[in-house]
Amino acid sequence: MAAHASVLLMALEDFLSAPEAQRPDARARLLAALRAALADGCWEEAALTLRRALVPTLDYTTAQSLYRVYRQLRPQLPDPGVPLKLALLSNVTSDPLAQFLELFLFANGVAVELYRSDYGLLRQEILDPDSGLYAFRPRILFLATTWRDLSEAPPVSADAATVQARVEAEVAGWAQLWRLAHERLGCQVVQNNFDAPPWRALANHETRHPAGFGRFVAAVNASLADAAPPYVTLHDLDHLASTAGRWAWHEARFFYHAKLPCAPECLVDYAHSAASVIAAHLGLARKCLVLDLDNTLWGGVIGDDGLGGIRLGQGEAEAEAFVAFQHYVKALRQRGVLLAVCSKNEEATARAVFEQHPAMVLRLDDIACFVANWQDKATNLRQIARQLNIGLNSLVFVDDNPAERALVRQLAPEVAVPELPADPSGYIRALECHRFFQTTSLAGEDLRRTEFYRANAAREQAEASATNVAEFLQSLRMVARVEPVHEATLERTAQLIARSNQFNLTTRRYSAAEVLAMARSPHWITRTISLTDRFGDNGLISVLLACIEGDTLRLDTWLMSCRVLKRGVEELLLNHIQALARARGLRRIVGEYIPTAKNAMVREHYARLGFCLIETNGAGHAWWELAVTPDWTPRTTYIREVHGDG
Repeated sequence: MAAHASVLLMALEDFLSAPEAQRPDARARLLAALRAALADGCWEEAALTLRRALVPTLDYTTAQSLYRVYRQLRPQLPDPGVPLKLALLSNVTSDPLAQFLELFLFANGVAVELYRSDYGLLRQEILDPDSGLYAFRPRILFLATTWRDLSEAPPVSADAATVQARVEAEVAGWAQLWRLAHERLGCQVVQNNFDAPPWRALANHETRHPAGFGRFVAAVNASLADAAPPYVTLHDLDHLASTAGRWAWHEARFFYHAKLPCAPECLVDYAHSAASVIAAHLGLARKCLVLDLDNTLWGGVIGDDGLGGIRLGQGEAEAEAFVAFQHYVKALRQRGVLLAVCSKNEEATARAVFEQHPAMVLRLDDIACFVANWQDKATNLRQIARQLNIGLNSLVFVDDNPAERALVRQLAPEVAVPELPADPSGYIRALECHRFFQTTSLAGEDLRRTEFYRANAAREQAEASATNVAEFLQSLRMVARVEPVHEATLERTAQLIARSNQFNLTTRRYSAAEVLAMARSPHWITRTISLTDRFGDNGLISVLLACIEGDTLRLDTWLMSCRVLKRGVEELLLNHIQALARARGLRRIVGEYIPTAKNAMVREHYARLGFCLIETNGAGHAWWELAVTPDWTPRTTYIREVHGDG
C-alpha cells in the first residue's frame, strides 16, 4: 500500500507539473501507476490520486483515459450513501458530456445517479408528465442547451419591435419549462445560456442591426438572466465558447458527424464548468484563497531585496503582471472569498509591504488571516483553517515555488494547490480556470465577509477583557431579526444550507428550489436569524426548517454560522420555536442529530437545550424530544428579538 502511495504521488506530481512536450510520457506514467494500484486493490489511494489529477486543462484523450480508470474504480469505492440524482436533458449527443460531468463531480466527492434524455427530446421530457424524467425525480435538472435550441430567431428584415417580441417569446418558452419542472419536481434547474456561433451574416454590422443573430442571442441571454427565478441557475456557456475561441468551440464537422454540442477538446472544460456550478449548489465551492508572498504577490524576496527592491508597479512587464494579479485577487475578496497569507518570512517585514509599498493593491484590511514565520506551510495552513474556523478542504493555496506546492499536496491533501506558470502574467488564468470559488448567487453577506471576520476579532478582544460571559454578552447589545424565509433571504438561506458543516445538526442539503417549496407549504415552518451588535452586522447567520407532523414539530434542519458561537442564538431560537409550537397547539418538538466528520461540536446540542434522548442507532444518529407546555421557562439570552412577518 505504502509503495503504491509513493509511486502514485510521484506520478501525480510529474503529471501536474510536466511541460507540454513531456505530458504524453507523464500521462502514461500516471495511468500505469493507477492501473497497478487498481490491480493490487489499493482503491483509496487510487481514488485520491484520480481526484487530484482531474483538472480542467486535461485534453480530451487524457480525460477519456481517466474516465475508464474511474469506471474500473467506481464499483470498489465505499458506499457513498444517497447519490445526487442528476438529470441531463439535451437535444444533441450528450454521452461524452455526461461522462466528464460524472468524472468532475467525482473529483468533488459527489456520487451521481444520472438520467439522460434520448437525443432531441429536451422539451418533450419536461412537457410529458409521464416521461422518464418524472419517474426519475432528479434533485438537479441540467438543461444542456445550445444556440440551435433557439426557436424564435428573427429574419434579417425584422424591425426592433418585432425582434423584442421574439426575444420575449423565446424567454417565455424557457420560463414555462422551468415552471413546469419546478412545480412537478421541486428541483433546482441549471440551464446553459446560448453560445453565439462564430459566423456573422451581417459582418461588423451584426451588433448594431436589430435583427442581427448575434445581437438576438445576446438579448436572449440578458433577458434569461433577468427572468431566472431563484430555483434556476444559468450556466454561462457563451463565456466558455468565447474563451475557447468560437471557431474552435463550434468546429462544424463534430456537429454534423456526431451531433456534439462543441468540439471534443472543449468538452472537458464544458463539463468541468457545469460540474463546478452543480458542486457549488451542494456547498462544495472553496472559501479561502491562501497566498504566498515572495514571487507570488510581488517579484523578488522582501527579506533580501527590501521594500524598494521588489518588483511591483508600473513601467516593467513583470511588475505590472503582479499588480494585475493583485487586482484579480482583490476582486475575489470583494465578492466574498476570504484571503489569507502563508509565507516563510519575518512577519513584520512581510506586513511592511502591505502597509508601505505604494503599488500594493492588497492591504492588510483585505487579509482575514496573516501567517508569516519559518514553519512548513502545511502546518501553517492548518493554523489558518483553525483560526478562520473552516476546513482544510475550504482552502486554495497559491505559491510560485513547485517544491512548496508538492509539500502541501503531500502533507495537506485536502487543500487545493493549482500549478502556476513561471511567468506571473499567467497567474490569473492558472487560478481562474479551476473555478475553485464558483458561486450560484451573491448575497450582501458575501460582499462583507472579510468585514465579518475583522469584527469578530474585535469581539474576541472584548470577550478577553470581560470579567465574565454574561457581562460580555450584555456588552455586545445584540439584536436578532427572526423571520420566515422570503424572497430577499432565499438565496442566502440556500447558500448557508449548502456551506454549513460544523454547526449543522443534520447536514441535509437543500437547493433554493426546495427551500422555496418549504416556505410556501403550510406544513413547514422556516426561520432565519440575522444578527447585529455594537461591532457591526453579522448578516443572516442561522436557519431553521421544521415540519409539522400531527402534534409534533420535527426540526429537520438547524444550522448556524460558527462566527456567532456561544452568543445565545441557539437559546433565542429555541424560545421562538417553543412559543410558535404552543401557539399552534403542538405537544412536542423533536430534534434530530445525524453525525458527520465535521459536526461533532453539536452532538450534545439538544441535551444542552433540555431535550431528552428518545432514540439512537449504532451510528450515532439520535432523536431528541422536548415537551411543549404552557409553563415552559424560556432560556436565558442577552439578545433582543425583533420579528419579520409570519
